[in-house]
Amino acid sequence: MITIDQVVKRRRSRTILDHVGFEARPGRVTAFLGPNGAGKSSTLRILLGIDHPDSGSALFNGRPYRTLSDPLRTVGSMLEGSGAHRSRTARNHLAWIARSNGIPQRRVDEVLDEVGLAGDAKARVAKYSLGMGQRLGIAAALLGEPEMLVLDEPVNGLDPEGIRWIRGLLRGRAEAGGTVLLSSHLMSEVADAADDLVVIAGGRIVTTGTVTEVTAGYADLEEAFFALTGVTR
Repeated sequence: MITIDQVVKRRRSRTILDHVGFEARPGRVTAFLGPNGAGKSSTLRILLGIDHPDSGSALFNGRPYRTLSDPLRTVGSMLEGSGAHRSRTARNHLAWIARSNGIPQRRVDEVLDEVGLAGDAKARVAKYSLGMGQRLGIAAALLGEPEMLVLDEPVNGLDPEGIRWIRGLLRGRAEAGGTVLLSSHLMSEVADAADDLVVIAGGRIVTTGTVTEVTAGYADLEEAFFALTGVTR
């Protein structure tokens, strides 16, 4: 279970997050949706212990990320792409992460194959497209075979085949009992994968619920998104 409870974050006089709270449950894909600048990444950075809230809490199974004894085996995460140095190869990047966390090296080739990068494992990251970089970031998140996944904008840069692939990956993780939380500003790209939606705008949660509950009274998910967030088409 991922639990975010009344998180407040301010920068100088500006309130970035205003009492943000929601849950992501095991066996379900929770999509954290909102326009660019709504507070999605700020929330996930606090959840992953990169930033501190002014008040409130963000927990994995009741514990802050920084207190997890074996974090990569508990939570797999991706923020802002792969995080790999451009001069390294994908295999070297993942091998370094695996060694630093006591993860068997066999996992490197397993995840490269799972994300479709086995044929490009020896290429330097500098030569990767945006979509390939996204796949490498997801591979790193999967290395420790974690029970929970937190992915920030995972569909960015993916072509239609890649979007279908990520939807299948997320659904498979949830159906195996995992907890999946992903952020996106692209409503339609994640709709087919999601069970639950959390919509944020201006640093505040505007609605939560299942896809059916959130879209009730609207023609479709896209119409619901624009109406709830106040974003113009």
